[in-house]
Amino acid sequence: MVNIQIFGVKNSPATRAAERFFKERRVTFHFVDLKKKPMAPAEIGRFVARFGLAGVLDKDGKAWADAGLKYLKVSDAEMLQRIERDAGLLRLPLIRAGNKLSAGHDEESWKTMLVQE
Repeated sequence: MVNIQIFGVKNSPATRAAERFFKERRVTFHFVDLKKKPMAPAEIGRFVARFGLAGVLDKDGKAWADAGLKYLKVSDAEMLQRIERDAGLLRLPLIRAGNKLSAGHDEESWKTMLVQE
């Protein structure tokens, strides 16, 4: 069976949609609440390597606007530090199933995670 990890926050509609998607298919998963436990830098690095820094950021979210990032020029290193402190800057949920990754609400990607290779 595939080992699935969902990184998100409980009050995120997209995170709840991912939980519902896997529960409806009776797939067990490990949920990591980013408000309680931040992602490890190496884990963030996996997603950034796959999607690029811009691909994991939620530039339309409230946390992005509240941080003033719409108008600031921030280096990649500083942005990674901000991500570690504030999960709201990420396109949630971030999901990992072995080597397969997804960022944001992406049911097509989630379906591929369920396919045994």
